[in-house]
Formats: sequence, C-alpha cells, structure tokens
Amino acid sequence: MSKSESPKEPEQLRKLFIGGLSIEKTAESLRSHFEQWGTLMDCVVMSDPNTKHSRSFGFVTDATVEEEDAAMNTRPHKVDRRVVELKRAREDS
Repeated sequence: MSKSESPKEPEQLRKLFIGGLSIEKTAESLRSHFEQWGTLMDCVVMSDPNTKHSRSFGFVTDATVEEEDAAMNTRPHKVDRRVVELKRAREDS
C-alpha cells in the first residue's frame, strides 16, 4: 500500500489489543515485532502518566484486515521473551 492510499476497511476492524507486555516495552520494539505480518498504520504502548512506564498493554493497527488475521493466526506471540495476549480490538455493535 502506498503512503498516499488510505486503508479501505474501518480502523476498528484492523486493530489488535496486545496484553502482557513488560513495563520496559516501547512502541518501537512492539512495532518491529508486528511488522512481520504487514504494514502497521499505528502502534502504541499505553503508559502511566506519572511514572511513564508501560501499563503492560498496547494496540497495533494493521493496514488491512488480512494482515490482522495473519498476526492472529500465528499466535502465540513472544515479545521480549514474554508470551503476550492478542485480541481483536473490535467494538461490539
């Protein structure tokens, strides 16, 4: 997908929740792990506003639903030698 193209599917259909991250985890290292399955449009590790440490979870948003499916189908994922939890971040309608 070129940078000028925008994804055709809604973001919520391409977003994954990643749980069980270490408190040292950064968005850059999370991105490098999940880019194996496709182009990431967004990658964020949630952090405590006071300590700035990871809250042990984050989100990655793939360019396509197919890339999200590929990541889901290769579970379990190990990030920094820790098995992390992967869930689709879709909101129930």
